Amino acid sequence: MYAITIPEPGGPEALVWAEVPDPVPGEGEVLVEVAAAAVNRADVLQRQGFYNPPSGASPYPGLECSGRIAVLGPGVSGWSVGDEVCALLSGGGYAQKVAVPAGQLLPVPAGVDLASAAALPEVVCTVWSNVFMVSHLRPGETLLVHGGASGIGTMAIQLGKAVGAKVAVTAGGPDKLARCAELGADILIDYREQDFVDEVLKATDGIGADVILDIMGAKYLERNVRALAVNGRLAIIGLQGGAKAELNLGALLTKRAAVTATSLRGRPAAEKAAIVAAVREHVWPLISDGRVRPVVDRTLPLADAAEGHRVLEASSHVGKVLLTA
Repeated sequence: MYAITIPEPGGPEALVWAEVPDPVPGEGEVLVEVAAAAVNRADVLQRQGFYNPPSGASPYPGLECSGRIAVLGPGVSGWSVGDEVCALLSGGGYAQKVAVPAGQLLPVPAGVDLASAAALPEVVCTVWSNVFMVSHLRPGETLLVHGGASGIGTMAIQLGKAVGAKVAVTAGGPDKLARCAELGADILIDYREQDFVDEVLKATDGIGADVILDIMGAKYLERNVRALAVNGRLAIIGLQGGAKAELNLGALLTKRAAVTATSLRGRPAAEKAAIVAAVREHVWPLISDGRVRPVVDRTLPLADAAEGHRVLEASSHVGKVLLTA
C-alpha cells in the first residue's frame, strides 16, 4: 500500500507519499480500507517532530479516518467485511489501509457520506469526553469555546446547542464568526479586537462561563479563570499558547472552580473504547436526525497532504480539512 511518511521532521514538504508494508490486524482489530482521513493539529506537531505516536501505534500521521472493513482480525465480533465505518486512531490514517481496534470503530451515521464521516471521530470524541463526560455541561449553562471555527470548535458549538446550553465562541474576524453563528453560537467574540473575559461577563450579566473548552493553554490560563462562573470548569485540550503559566489558586478557590487537562491519542484502548461507546449512544442519534453535522472546509487528495497541512497552519479554514485516498 501507499501512505504518507515522515522520513525527517520539517515543514509540509516533509510529508512523503511512499510505498510501505500493509498493516496486519491483530487480536481484536480490523483492517480498514481508507476512503478519507482528516487533518488535525496533532498531525502537524508529529510532522514537526514534537508529537510522536504512542508505543505500538502506526508511524504514519492521521488520527481519524473513514472507509470499509476489509479484514476481521482474531476475536472480532459485531462487524462484517464491507461495513462502512469511521474510526478513532492513534495514527495511520494517512494511508490506503489502517489496522484499528474494534472498540474504536463507529458506523457511518445515517445521512453522512463516507468521506465526510472522516471528519467526525476525533472531534466528536474530544468534545464529548471533555465537555460532557468530564465537565458535565448542563442545559441552560454557558459554554465558551476558543477557536470556534476550528474542527473542534464547530462540533462543540453544535453539541452545546443540542443539549440546550448557551454557546460563546472566540474566532478571528467577522467571516469566521458568521460561520459560527450559522452553527448556533449565541455570543460572538473576535479575539483580535475584543477581550473575551469582558465580553463573556457582559453577555452573562457578570456570571461568566460554566464550562470553557480551551486550545490555547498558558496564554489564556489567567483570563480563562477570570471568565469562569462560580463552580465553573475549565477543560484544556491544547497548548497553542504555551505550556507554562502561573495559576492563582486563590481565584480558583473563590470560584470553587476546576481545571482539567486531557489528551485523547495516548489514552489506553479501553478508555478510548468507552468514549467511542458514549459517542455512539449520545451523539450518533443527533447526527442521524440532522441536528449535528460534520463541517468540511475542503477535500484534497491524500497524496497532497502537504497542502492540507498548509491550510491548517494558515488557519484559513472553517471546520475540517479532509484527504481522500
